[in-house]
Amino acid sequence: MKTKTRDTSEYGYHYLSGLLRMESDRHINGIARVADIPEQNLQQFMTDSPWPGEDLIAILQQDIGHLAHYKQGSVLIADESAEEKAGANSAGSSRQHNGRLGKVDMSQVGVFLALAKDGYRTWIDGELYLPEKWFSQAYAPQRKKLAIPNDREFQTKIQLVLVMVKRVIANGVPFVAFDCDSLYGRSGWLRDELDQLQVEYYADIPHNTTLYLEKPQVIKEQKRKNVQITVIGAQTTPAKLIDELPFTEITIRPNERGYLTAKFARQQVWTVREDGACRQEWLLIRRDKGNVTYSLSNATPDTDLRTMAERKSHRYFIERANQDAKSELGWDEFQAQKYPAWTHHLALTIMASGFITETLLDWAENHPRDPALLAEYETDVLPNLSIVNVRALLRAVLPLPQLSPYEAAELVVKHLDNRTRSRRSRLKKACSP
Repeated sequence: MKTKTRDTSEYGYHYLSGLLRMESDRHINGIARVADIPEQNLQQFMTDSPWPGEDLIAILQQDIGHLAHYKQGSVLIADESAEEKAGANSAGSSRQHNGRLGKVDMSQVGVFLALAKDGYRTWIDGELYLPEKWFSQAYAPQRKKLAIPNDREFQTKIQLVLVMVKRVIANGVPFVAFDCDSLYGRSGWLRDELDQLQVEYYADIPHNTTLYLEKPQVIKEQKRKNVQITVIGAQTTPAKLIDELPFTEITIRPNERGYLTAKFARQQVWTVREDGACRQEWLLIRRDKGNVTYSLSNATPDTDLRTMAERKSHRYFIERANQDAKSELGWDEFQAQKYPAWTHHLALTIMASGFITETLLDWAENHPRDPALLAEYETDVLPNLSIVNVRALLRAVLPLPQLSPYEAAELVVKHLDNRTRSRRSRLKKACSP
């Protein structure tokens, strides 16, 4: 957070402290008020200061990768998360699918990676998705206004995931497997790229994905400018195989309701790419409480079913990591519009998430739970410390300042003054020729 002329790390400390301790208004102006620093200074630090958020994320990845807990058996997970936006004034904002709302709406979408093991999860990387139209000539003024880098090119969400996976590998983050939902898993290109990286993947696919139980014959014919691909073989789908395979019930992990158990079956199948290339993969089916998910994996033939089941069953933890970022670390309270502000906010949110996770791991190691409590509570598993608990302890050790009646009134007047000035500015712009 140092530039050639200034050390602005103090503002980073205040912003991080706000994310970790505050319970609401975790945006730039709200954090500045609680920290008692000029709002304009923090705004400049987050929005216009040239410190590279990507470099901080790389350092954080290396730090997380060095934690003993993640050295063996951790799983990398990809998912996207959308935030509602009132208009198209923020970088990447567009009418696009918002999974939380279950519909197309004005949203800003980020693609994220989380690292998880034994319930301990943390965000580890992210990229802002910029729809293709944002790279058109019509959007050139908007890109300049929002400081989107000139070298940024359009990339699909699938391509962004691969970029991040390569990045965490380069930064030495250890993981034994990679999980993703069907938005990413249905991409044969992504699965092939992961296989070339020697990444063991568990990629969800739709129930009607075309599969072959035996290697099909692929015929390629040149037709004018295009190559016509003809696949000869008996086709099937995951949904058709579900009643033909033997299932094994496996206990995955303890949860709040007791133990998470599900039934699993697997079958080696063949898949065909758009260019006619064939690959043999595992089809792994998970069935529990009426829900069925289908995944493809490049796990080695000697990988046992339990290992595959456990590695496949980690997607829950990125959903929890996304929710932690929003409800506990203020991710969805962010209000700035520029691209650098988004990357700065991401870097500091990953730092906050990593700090919480390391605190939880240190607590578990240094304050082991008393086995006698199992008998006292008549249970078999004691809960771990949670992110909510850590934040409560932080507020106790580093209490937030309380406003006096005069300071509260002064804050209200300042807020009303800012709103009035903002309205005047908008009216002037609307009336200008």
